Amino acid sequence: MIASSELILNPDGSVYHLNLKPEHIATDIIFVGDQNRVEKITKHFSRIEFSLQKREFKTQTGIYKGKRITVISTGIGPDNIDIVMNELDALVNIDLETRTIKEKLTSLNIIRIGTSGSLQAEIPCDSIVLSQYGLGLDNMLRSYCIDEISETDMEDAFIKQTNWDLRKGRPYVIQGSEILAKRLDSDSIYKGFTGTAGGFYGPQGRVLRMPIQDPELNSKMDQFEYKGIKMTNLEMETGAIYGLGKLLGHQCLSMNAIIANRATGTFSEDPYKAVDALIEYTLNKLAE
Repeated sequence: MIASSELILNPDGSVYHLNLKPEHIATDIIFVGDQNRVEKITKHFSRIEFSLQKREFKTQTGIYKGKRITVISTGIGPDNIDIVMNELDALVNIDLETRTIKEKLTSLNIIRIGTSGSLQAEIPCDSIVLSQYGLGLDNMLRSYCIDEISETDMEDAFIKQTNWDLRKGRPYVIQGSEILAKRLDSDSIYKGFTGTAGGFYGPQGRVLRMPIQDPELNSKMDQFEYKGIKMTNLEMETGAIYGLGKLLGHQCLSMNAIIANRATGTFSEDPYKAVDALIEYTLNKLAE
């Protein structure tokens, strides 16, 4: 039995942070960072059967073209992903009354819809990047046993090519779901190798008033290549989602609306339109 200090439940029996019960979620789940983006997705639903918000975690479950889908806002960063992924898994794979792991485990389909900045000039603003791999530059996932799911050769190549300072922790590379990639692929999108930073400013090479440890890191990432794979974009959740998803047995994929191009210094003229296009693309692929 899992102790109450490890699996914390609210007085009504819901999981601690998300405030959800098992019946509240579908097996197809869309992640967004911004709570205000949840309804930008669910406005396309024919029916919303459940809606709840606690802190930055807003959840709505409803029907789109006959398919039951849940949309959850995760907030920003790998630390929030650790909360959301563990609590969603608990909802489907732990009996919350007996606090025991179920004999038959459920695999969720989890798709992140997010905004991102491109690192390559040839991937323009307003395009869509499907992340084949996630590169984690944070240390959160290293709290778990990830050696068996990591792409260690790719990690070694990144460390060597960027002269990565290991005092910041060893980067990890995790492959996304090939099953979901086949469902969401098309000729109109780019395939990506997505970097996940642990912060928005210094960790992504931005300088305001504080000097950063490696001012050349962005250009090094631009030039990184491993067996023809180049880094395409940088954000703050994908690597953590891929790692926890693979450890827990869930199918996870990240779909990114490119609203900035760091290589060319450009920004989308209408980022909301780019996100709306990605939302409709993803919903229709899920419903097929």
